Amino acid sequence: MTEIVIVGGGAAGFFSAIAAARANENCRVSVFERSSQFLSKVRISGGGRCNVTHALFDPRMFTTRYPRGERELISPFHRFSADDTIAWFEARGVRLKREEDGRIFPVTDSSETVIDCLIKEAKAAGVRLFTRKGIEGARVRTQGGFELKFIDGELLLCDRLLLATGGCRSIGGAELARSLGHMIEAPVPSLFSLHVPAPWPRSLPGISVSDVLLSVEQLRERGALLITHNGISGPAVLRLSAWGARILHEKSYRFTLRVNWVPHLNEADLRNEFQSRREKEPTRRINNSPIGAIPARLWENLVSNAGISPKTIWTTLTRDGINELIRQLRATELEVDGKSLNKEEFVTCGGVRLREINFKTMESRVTPNLYFAGELLDIDGITGGFNFQAAWTTGWIAGHAAAGVEPGKP
Repeated sequence: MTEIVIVGGGAAGFFSAIAAARANENCRVSVFERSSQFLSKVRISGGGRCNVTHALFDPRMFTTRYPRGERELISPFHRFSADDTIAWFEARGVRLKREEDGRIFPVTDSSETVIDCLIKEAKAAGVRLFTRKGIEGARVRTQGGFELKFIDGELLLCDRLLLATGGCRSIGGAELARSLGHMIEAPVPSLFSLHVPAPWPRSLPGISVSDVLLSVEQLRERGALLITHNGISGPAVLRLSAWGARILHEKSYRFTLRVNWVPHLNEADLRNEFQSRREKEPTRRINNSPIGAIPARLWENLVSNAGISPKTIWTTLTRDGINELIRQLRATELEVDGKSLNKEEFVTCGGVRLREINFKTMESRVTPNLYFAGELLDIDGITGGFNFQAAWTTGWIAGHAAAGVEPGKP
């Protein structure tokens, strides 16, 4: 019987284990998790609801949501896509729903539904599940296969080894991969909110704007923004942090961020709008006249930041006032002095170098019979279910390949 060991009891590890055990009954599949709990990241994802995947069903378009891994994931997503994920879970009794922004959740709005499904399916497939079993070392045996050493000193032999330890915030998985011949791209955070110490935005927690343009040097991202009690978050910020993960890390998360609150309006549009206000609402106070979809309280702060008195009306707005208000609307400068996690989630860029992996099988090109799945690879997606989809897809392919079965469509 072929012994397959999977290190890591998260989403990728469980999906790999289930795929391997179902694909070949002549394999004995074991999952070893260092902590006391399986699927801990699944439990907290999506605010405890578990954002299973995203309703973007063109595999090529799906890959464009990955700052790292876009090219490598094209072929895997043609073999196990978001469609396949939805079908897999619903075939096992997990009903899913699509939200307006494309995110897909269980109808129960509870991650426990997904966790229960994965654990039940793993047990039904005969997967052996172990918690509090950390592996601190691995070596290739001269006669083939691997020898694993647990933290408590116990040794275990296996024929095939699959590493699915999650992002490289914990060094365990990365050190195992390195000891087996792989290069590790240094991990840095991805998907985070930004600290802004200026008092005025901190006075506006909960204010959101549906469409802004953010820029930091060559980085540009457009989308919704949310002002928080200590800075800014929202889809535009999270995308900026994902694509700019290494650049922002090199800046030690201290930089000037420019915010265009009205990206749909150019300077000429704004001047025309101001002239229209001067003609139609000559005696109305400027700080009571928001432009476009800018919330009233935010508008008041932008007007104040432009040096315009609260009593100023449209007919008395000076040329300098117009110029400064345009600058505030199109290029507010916010000094950033740090970052925060996106809720309780943690995504890293970095991990096992992608050119060292055969993405047809997820097998190492360096060490035969060694496989990888999930965030231990230098793959990360933006928020919205993309990181889980990468875990399901790479796990599906790696599990089949480790079991000696051609990875195909489910």
